[in-house]
Amino acid sequence: MPPSPSDSSVPAPRVLMLPKWYPNRYDDQDGDFVGRHVAAIAQQGGAAVAVLFAAVARGPLPGLIAAEEDFSGPWPTLRYYYRAAPTGLALLDKPLKLLLYFWCLARGYRRICGHWGQPPALVHVHVLLRTGLFAWALRLWFGIPFIITEHWTAYLPGRAEALSWPRRLLTRAVVRRAAALHTVSANLRAALAALGAVNARTVVIPNVVDTALFHPAASLVRTSGGPVLLHVAAFNEAAKNLSGLLRVVAGLRSQLPGLRLRIAGYGPDEALMRAEAARLGLLTEGSVVFLGKLTHAEVAEEMRRASCFVLFSNFENLPCVLVEAQASGLPAVATKVGGVPELLPADGRFGELVAAGDEAALTQAIQTVLATTYDAAALRANAEAHFSVPAVGAAFRLLYREVLGRAL
Repeated sequence: MPPSPSDSSVPAPRVLMLPKWYPNRYDDQDGDFVGRHVAAIAQQGGAAVAVLFAAVARGPLPGLIAAEEDFSGPWPTLRYYYRAAPTGLALLDKPLKLLLYFWCLARGYRRICGHWGQPPALVHVHVLLRTGLFAWALRLWFGIPFIITEHWTAYLPGRAEALSWPRRLLTRAVVRRAAALHTVSANLRAALAALGAVNARTVVIPNVVDTALFHPAASLVRTSGGPVLLHVAAFNEAAKNLSGLLRVVAGLRSQLPGLRLRIAGYGPDEALMRAEAARLGLLTEGSVVFLGKLTHAEVAEEMRRASCFVLFSNFENLPCVLVEAQASGLPAVATKVGGVPELLPADGRFGELVAAGDEAALTQAIQTVLATTYDAAALRANAEAHFSVPAVGAAFRLLYREVLGRAL
């Protein structure tokens, strides 16, 4: 039996995390799914981790860069921000920002190595491409292996066509030189392979959910009054198609008296969606409530009160909110895109799948789910078995063991 992460008899390998997205000073939920993976690895993956993150600043900076170097938290976390327009000249700013990005990573790498007293045993890239290029450079200069975790929906069919040829070529090169490729869904693994981004050691490890926070309601009666639909997502209309869901709810009011839709999230298209809800008469009647940005604990409470979770996206990878709904014992209706069918089996045990953009099918699926009794314990058990911190942490532990060739 492998030692636990706290077993001091076997030194934990030091793993440097290089995320493209990570919670930061401008958005504490940006790349939250990456943060959850890092936490699962730190708690159950048998590794000592440090996070190194750099991003363009979304506000003014007193200098070219600003540093937040925290060595006092659960693991070292270094965040760097650099100016969006260093000179104000577009032709100069683009290459200069790239240089600033890599300069920030180089500075952070030296700081972490100094803190540890040694270089990392492994670099773990989360979302390509610049992160992967830096990891590849560390491999060439210092012989440090790296692995890649990919989440990005830009590689999926229908979106990958927009990727430039240089990005495609570099992505293939970086993926092939990694010690392993990890995707959060089999669908994304296949999409990368179709682009020629293949690796001899490729694994699928899903997103992770805090099953202590997300759990079923104590009572089977979730709410008083009519059925409650819950939607939690960024306000990105091109991706999430919230307007389509609003139209469906407007059409269902006569068939399902008291039906309510509660919407949590924030993003660039929020004003547009509020206007659409008002146009459909959903705000004056209280059929739709915009909840704004919620904490994870507040989302968990909403899921325990809801009758059905709904996600009518045009494209997805493996949405954490569907995993959270499952851990909460909440059935879902979602579109048959990306890795979503890997969360909602076709037998309907956990909810219903519909084609993207098919509002008639969404209408029928919502009616079906609201008329069906689901086994909340079975939903919860599946989430614990596949998406909990222990399950995901153990999967990463095995991957690290294979890459490093040592017991963890």
